[in-house]
Amino acid sequence: MAIDDGSQSRPHILPPALRAPVEGRTWREFGYLLLSLPIAAVLFSYAIATISVGAGLLVTFLGVPVLAMGLAGCRAFGAMERARARGLLGLKVADPEPVRGQKHGLMSWVGAVLKSGASWRHLLYAVLHFPWAVFAFVVAVTFWTTGWALFLYPLWQWVFPNHLGQSGIAVYGDGSGNGLYLDTPFEIGVTSAVGLVLVLASPWLIRGLTSVDRLMVAGLLGPSRLATRVSELESDRGVVVDTAAADLRRIERDLHDGAQARLVALAMDLGLAKEKLTEDPEAAARMVAEAHGEVKTALQELRDLARGIHPAVLTDRGLDAALSAIASRCTVPVNVEVDLPSRPAAAIEGIAYFTVSELLQNVSKHARARRSSVDVWQTHDRLMLQVTDDGQGGADASTGSGLAGLAERLDAVDGILVIDSPAGGPTSVTAELPWRG
Repeated sequence: MAIDDGSQSRPHILPPALRAPVEGRTWREFGYLLLSLPIAAVLFSYAIATISVGAGLLVTFLGVPVLAMGLAGCRAFGAMERARARGLLGLKVADPEPVRGQKHGLMSWVGAVLKSGASWRHLLYAVLHFPWAVFAFVVAVTFWTTGWALFLYPLWQWVFPNHLGQSGIAVYGDGSGNGLYLDTPFEIGVTSAVGLVLVLASPWLIRGLTSVDRLMVAGLLGPSRLATRVSELESDRGVVVDTAAADLRRIERDLHDGAQARLVALAMDLGLAKEKLTEDPEAAARMVAEAHGEVKTALQELRDLARGIHPAVLTDRGLDAALSAIASRCTVPVNVEVDLPSRPAAAIEGIAYFTVSELLQNVSKHARARRSSVDVWQTHDRLMLQVTDDGQGGADASTGSGLAGLAERLDAVDGILVIDSPAGGPTSVTAELPWRG
């Protein structure tokens, strides 16, 4: 669920309390409450009629499809209500899971509609929203119209003496001309002041009423928590698959362009050295020496590649030693503090290692910092990482940088990445991961 009131951050002369009665949001929410009554009445009548008929016909075969049609109609009304909430309240609610029958055909569709929890939640919304819409309509219209009528009383108080034969608003009257009327300048001013209070209070009352509508729309017309979680897991699985495929391509490219090419050249050099061994031993010795250097270089490249897959120091000695090794290779002095009572799950430990590694690479390449620090600790069932530097700041994951990919990787395991990097620095990046020890 997301809420967007359509407002932009711009300076205002009047404080919020004074400009609320004339803001577009207030009028849109008031319009929403006005429309809710006729729509809720139609929806309530439709739901009660169709469900009653369907329930009455359950003794025959016709009752089941009638119930399904009634629920399907409630879902259609629900789509309209989500669109109305999106347009007038700025409330963005995802569509519920669609109805999918196991087989093709009418009866499969009927069974799917009846088994869908979203269908019954739409029916519940149709029943519950009507009494609330009546209450909200009466309260909102009463306060809104009364407030503006009293506030503008000095402009229209002439209506009473000219057309109704009385001098003002009757507070008390006995029908014989005796009574208390608000017709003196003082009384008119007090009435207008009371109206102003009601006018200023009405927008907040309307927002309180529409907040209940927001809860009902989001809770009953949107997807269930289970469906939302399944959708998130499917998205996370896609991110994990894409990340694994990218890592495999990177490893293949590094092997092909690095160690594999060196080993091919090494085999050719050793072959030439073997041919020259009897004819020119000195040249063969030089070629063997060069091949020995190539072997060392290839081994170093293989070590670097293995470290990029999963460093041995992480497996053998844990995060403290592994992060200290990363810090020693950073171009900026890094202070590492690891305070963990035990080691988390191997997968979480690996993600934490590569997260810090990528963040320190960003510090080396982009931060222009003089010093940096890495802090790792456990809070309840979460592993916390924080990398800070005193560089130029301006880091932003929304620009599609490597931080965005890092945030997606963390999200795939229910992790969170929070970036605090104002222009001019300093920068603080905090990652939160599940412990899963």
